[in-house]
Amino acid sequence: MKNNHAISKERPVVIIGAGPAGLTVAYELSRQDIPVIVYEQDEDVGGLSKTVEYKGYRFDIGGHRFFTKIAIVSRLWHMLLGRDLLVRSRMSRILYRGRYFDYPLKPFNALFNLGFFASVGIMLSYIRARLFPLRPETSFEEWVSNRFGRKLYSIFFKTYTEKVWGIPCNKISSHWAAQRIRGLSLGTALVNMLFSGVLRNGKTAITTLINEFHYPRLGPGMMWKALRERIEDFGGAIRLTHRVVNIQHDSGHIVAVGVEHNGRRFSQPVSHVISSMPLRQLVYTMSPEADRTIIETVDRLKYRDFLTVALIIDEPDIFPDNWLYIHDESVMVGRIQNFKNWSPEMVPDRSKTCLGMEYFCFEGDTLWEMGDDELIDLAKKELVCIGLVREDKVTDGKVVRVPKAYPVYDEGFHEAVAHVQDYLTRFDNLQEVGRNGMHKYNNMDHSMLTAILAVRNMFGEYHDLWSLNIDDIYHEEVERGEMESKAAFESSFS
Repeated sequence: MKNNHAISKERPVVIIGAGPAGLTVAYELSRQDIPVIVYEQDEDVGGLSKTVEYKGYRFDIGGHRFFTKIAIVSRLWHMLLGRDLLVRSRMSRILYRGRYFDYPLKPFNALFNLGFFASVGIMLSYIRARLFPLRPETSFEEWVSNRFGRKLYSIFFKTYTEKVWGIPCNKISSHWAAQRIRGLSLGTALVNMLFSGVLRNGKTAITTLINEFHYPRLGPGMMWKALRERIEDFGGAIRLTHRVVNIQHDSGHIVAVGVEHNGRRFSQPVSHVISSMPLRQLVYTMSPEADRTIIETVDRLKYRDFLTVALIIDEPDIFPDNWLYIHDESVMVGRIQNFKNWSPEMVPDRSKTCLGMEYFCFEGDTLWEMGDDELIDLAKKELVCIGLVREDKVTDGKVVRVPKAYPVYDEGFHEAVAHVQDYLTRFDNLQEVGRNGMHKYNNMDHSMLTAILAVRNMFGEYHDLWSLNIDDIYHEEVERGEMESKAAFESSFS
């Protein structure tokens, strides 16, 4: 089987990346007295889930809900933070043409806001979609239109989704919709609204529709700093600002990794490597390099980059939501986080508010290359444009850029990932975990589960990490019988 090389006390397990997946691997191994070194190129732990602090204000790189059906991950979260893991009520809405629409969509609210004639058109469009669904269903556009009708898709999905991904919805794979919003449709949304989350055929509420979640008192970075402390208490090493520049292999076995730090390079012998670095970058760093066919295939994989402009507002209350989706084509901002509504302690002064203006872009494009002052000015003007605050109320701002925030699910990505996966299985002591490590748009709990199972693989078990998150083990709609099976599965980890 893959990854059957013996664990060595002399050579450490090297973990690439100190995000949720990488830190979970380090924790699981270090608590069993296995030597580990985590190499992270950033200045802090947490990866895409870190918390940034600026003048006492804390903000996420995107909002990160802590919600899971995976018992072992939930136990770890509560063990690390205890009472510092707050229970929060979810409130998120869509801002469209000056009106607020509940999200997840509540049909009566949406139809009332849109007016009678638009509502009739939506219902007729939905009925048509149910009677004459689009086939084959290969794109995001077709997937959503079949479940909501073409008209509702055009109003509530198209503009925002194309802001996020930067490509037309008919070029986005249906895999993304199936993974992120599987089980949700206009019909199930209506049933959920009427019957308080109990859906048809005895099924439980859809994950997309949850109305409560956990959140660390000082932001998600609090979780990863607590996890780092545990790892270091067990003797594990976490090396920040260390970038892995090559992975040296021989006869299907990783022997060492090359690391760069402060302009100096060195080679670190390894017993195993567990990588959460972007899949494309992992292939690029292999030494000897992968053959031309693999390089061309991995070049097919694309990433969407992200930046947050945190604005400090001289107002105590602006809107009650955790976040707003902005479906207005006249502005570039895609989503607005209200960090004070995630946890009151995210702001040092209760008379102020910190909003996160979120922009989706590609590294190197015009938006990405704008200076910080330009971006702050843009975010301020757009906030005023959509009517949320007066310009004179914005007192300060901070910009954070995040490359490779989202793996893109475009046409052909699935086949490309499968081809690269087949290449990586040649190495008996290498595993890939986490969002970028597996080119999967997943959540923190799934990233952590892949890490836990990767460690189990090192001790002789066999878990196909790449099959997780495809069927009912993880995402949106899980039947009671499947939950019972999963609970039995998870009990083996207790």
